[in-house]
Amino acid sequence: MQQENKKHWKAGRKPKDNPAIFRYSVSFNATEHARFLTLFEQSGMKVKAHFIAACIFNRTVKVVKIDKAAMDYYMRLTSFYSQFRSVGVNYNQVVKVLKSNFSEKKALAFLYKLEKATLELVKINQQIIQLTQEFEERWLQK
Repeated sequence: MQQENKKHWKAGRKPKDNPAIFRYSVSFNATEHARFLTLFEQSGMKVKAHFIAACIFNRTVKVVKIDKAAMDYYMRLTSFYSQFRSVGVNYNQVVKVLKSNFSEKKALAFLYKLEKATLELVKINQQIIQLTQEFEERWLQK
């Protein structure tokens, strides 16, 4: 019975190999604090102490800037592209229906109208490509 009482169970957190035991205090005025918070948020780090240590010891600090306008533009462009693809699928279906359900003369008349609309769609697509290239050159960092 005495041997059973001698067993000690360790509980709690496992001790760190290299604990940080030295602390320093820094005071900021309102402007410096706002700038510090901005830099901290841009770094993407989760812990302010790690950010400060990285700045002091010249470690590389990752800064990620997210441009909401660019992200919104690309989201809309992606949705437009999916709509453009669905127009292409519908185009193929319309051509098959015209070929099978109408006489050759009526089908050609409808296909002529469809061809005009397709040419307009191609012009719009070229404008979209041009605008996207201008947007990338002007606003996106490489």
